[in-house]
Amino acid sequence: MPNEAANREQSFLIDLLRATYQNQEIYPILQHNLSKLNDNLALMLRKWVSDRFAQEPAIAINLAKVLIKLSTIIQGFEQGNPASNLEIAIAGYESVLQVCTREAFPKEWDIVQQALVTAYQQRQQIFSKTVGELREHTVQTQSQINTLTEQLQQESEQAKLQVNELKTIITQLKQQVSSSESTQEITSLIAELKELKQRQIRVEQFTPTAYVSPHIEQFNTAIFYDIENLTMGRSNPNLNFSLKQIQTHLENTSLVNKIAIQCAYADWSDSRLRLLKNEIQELGIEAIQIFDYSHKRNAADMQLAIDVMELAQNRPTLQVFVIVSGDGAFAALAKKLHEYGKTVIGCAYEGQINRVLKSVCDRFIPIPAPHAKIEEIPINKVNNENSLSDDILVVTKQALQELKQNLEQLNQLKQGGIPISQIHKILRDKIPDFDQKRETYGEKLTIFLNKVIEETDIFLSIENNKLILREILTIGSNGSSNKILKGVTNSSSNFKEIVASGKS
Repeated sequence: MPNEAANREQSFLIDLLRATYQNQEIYPILQHNLSKLNDNLALMLRKWVSDRFAQEPAIAINLAKVLIKLSTIIQGFEQGNPASNLEIAIAGYESVLQVCTREAFPKEWDIVQQALVTAYQQRQQIFSKTVGELREHTVQTQSQINTLTEQLQQESEQAKLQVNELKTIITQLKQQVSSSESTQEITSLIAELKELKQRQIRVEQFTPTAYVSPHIEQFNTAIFYDIENLTMGRSNPNLNFSLKQIQTHLENTSLVNKIAIQCAYADWSDSRLRLLKNEIQELGIEAIQIFDYSHKRNAADMQLAIDVMELAQNRPTLQVFVIVSGDGAFAALAKKLHEYGKTVIGCAYEGQINRVLKSVCDRFIPIPAPHAKIEEIPINKVNNENSLSDDILVVTKQALQELKQNLEQLNQLKQGGIPISQIHKILRDKIPDFDQKRETYGEKLTIFLNKVIEETDIFLSIENNKLILREILTIGSNGSSNKILKGVTNSSSNFKEIVASGKS
């Protein structure tokens, strides 16, 4: 039963942590439970520890210290499967980093970093050993295939010769038919000829060319997105790009048959990346969560390279590896993939492509650089006495003007107006920290918006709390024809007086 197995593994994990906390001998426990030291335990450890940190933050640091000790013990445990032991240890170290930050716990953070470096090196050694064994096995298999192919080809040639000889004999006997004995001999030869033909067909079916058709599409491609490179950094990410467009460019490449795997590497806990999540789910891209292990190492690049090499070794059907990044550090990865006989496609923004990476890729697909973000508009475009707050006024005004570029929002502005609550949501999506920047005025949203839309063609109607286009504001009386308001001020009191008086 799956649930029972999971409960047993969780109980074993808790027993290990308890024994570690009580300073008991751990090796005897591990020796009696070798079958439970597997990749499932590593996954369970990550989930259980994350849940415990969230539910009981008061004990998080004590639990982290126990995890460091247990991970160190399992990393040095030589029995069982070394690769599984190492993955369990890495899971423990990486879980600790959720609470042991460099600033709060520098000593524990440094211990974990050193342990992770050693663990990653051990993991790479295991991968290299596995690759060597696979290569040796592949060479042996290929030799056996070549030998079998030669034998089959020889048998096919022999069968053809025998068929031709029998055809000649039958032709001669037909010309000399004079007795029932000759007829029986001909019948026997015809039966033997049929048997040889069937044998020839079977031999031809087992030749290597019968197994592979060059016209059959295969899931041969894996795509890896370096999101930090696409957003042009983490401090001020630019999200004005389309993963769908990138995928379409790749699918139009002749080297790509069908996409088997897609992975996007980023710190997805960053709220600024939430705009990408819907597109990622729609395209079937797996979001790989990355936590930086230090300020100097790029954890996303490291994890991407490890995953690529693991798939290159374990998935022979994957022949095309696409790296969506212009980072020159991936040039070494591309060269290594070539050693395994893989095709490498690079993809990056025009003008931001590392020349070394481009030169080692089999093909490089440039994509247009994203448009400048709203907050990158120069402040000096607007003259305002309050220089400290010009930036939020400018970007808000720009965002409101962009409403008219969206057909649906333009129709709302013309027909009935867009509610302030919807405007607030749009501005928060477009402008990072919009509320914090706006609150420097110490004013309500409606008063702030009135300042922004001064001398624009957008009007704030206080009556129904909506933004509408100034040109469609009309007044009239007793069904008379409406007149377009010109020069209406942004003061709600003035607007009420005009409507009340019925004058334009």
